[in-house]
Amino acid sequence: MPNRTRLDPIRLIIVGGVLLVIGAVLPFLMFMQFIKSTLFLNGLSAFASIAGMLTGSLGIFEYTRRHKDQR
Repeated sequence: MPNRTRLDPIRLIIVGGVLLVIGAVLPFLMFMQFIKSTLFLNGLSAFASIAGMLTGSLGIFEYTRRHKDQR
């Protein structure tokens, strides 16, 4: 069984992707007026987008570093 650490690169990439989707879907729902646009939701969607980009990038960097070390 592989050693799963807390910073598993695949898990980071998945979490980053989910955050990016949340950061894209929330403004779309506000634009279509399915949910009311509030300062909190605007801030949450901006935070989710930025956090998703950073988390996904960290996961990609960690993934490539681990696979580079295995060669």
